[in-house]
Amino acid sequence: MAAETSQTLDRGLRVLSVLAASPDGLTITALANRLGVNRTVVYRLVSTLEQHALVRRDAQGRLYVGLAVLHLAAAVQPVLRDLAVPVLRQLAETVGATAHLSVADGDEALALAVVEPSWTDFHVAYRVGSRHPLNQGAAGKAILLSRSGSTATRYAVTHGELQSGAHGLAAPVRGIQGLDASVGIVTLGTPIDESVIAPRVLAAAEEVTARLG
Repeated sequence: MAAETSQTLDRGLRVLSVLAASPDGLTITALANRLGVNRTVVYRLVSTLEQHALVRRDAQGRLYVGLAVLHLAAAVQPVLRDLAVPVLRQLAETVGATAHLSVADGDEALALAVVEPSWTDFHVAYRVGSRHPLNQGAAGKAILLSRSGSTATRYAVTHGELQSGAHGLAAPVRGIQGLDASVGIVTLGTPIDESVIAPRVLAAAEEVTARLG
């Protein structure tokens, strides 16, 4: 027997999902059309979400995701870190390079979890909270690969884009709705041997996906 669900809650969550994918905002009418729901019903949903700051309305009446969503997202970050760190630790120790989980935050990649190898003499000091544009560095470019929907290219490799002498390789975390993320490594000196490193990074990204799924 199918589990009972709340139609109102389902519609409210769909409102947030549609608005999150509409950075330029939507009118009530446009939102109703996207949802395939009566305009009056959407108005009531939006009014309720506005009361909880999950939706905001500008002076022209266009609707956007509200700031309260940031508080919900912030609560998720420690969970992501806890789930990813064991995978990153194994990756860092195996390849002898700094491993990281990065997530998209607007147009930037944010380092959410970082693990450095314990046995190497030199490695990249990559801080949690570090940011860089999505179109620079392997972590951000891997996230863009996921956003493109293409699977022809499975990972991103960069050389010296964020730090002179540093080499990065990252793979997107795919299949988790609402999450734009990547798992990668960064190392100094010798260029990355993709035939050795890429399969391990891809496996780590898949393991993170499995843990989050």
